[in-house]
Amino acid sequence: MEQAAKKISRRFEGEVVSTKMDKTAVVLVARTVRHKKYLKQYIVSRKYKAHDEKNECKVGEKVEIRECCPMSKDKKWIIVRKVK
Repeated sequence: MEQAAKKISRRFEGEVVSTKMDKTAVVLVARTVRHKKYLKQYIVSRKYKAHDEKNECKVGEKVEIRECCPMSKDKKWIIVRKVK
């Protein structure tokens, strides 16, 4: 029998922009993309709601988040560590 393949979870680094919710932080992840035709680089950003069990994160900190099983309708990420 085949062994179940372990799913590789996605990881991003971003900046905490809000901590107003209990045990949740909103993390802004920005990445650079190159246009296919014109080859110009531009920034694409997206906000993710991440689980912060002890409410340790502060606004402005850089954190690493990874994908996990859904905890609510919008919260599918967990904060792994703070980036220095």
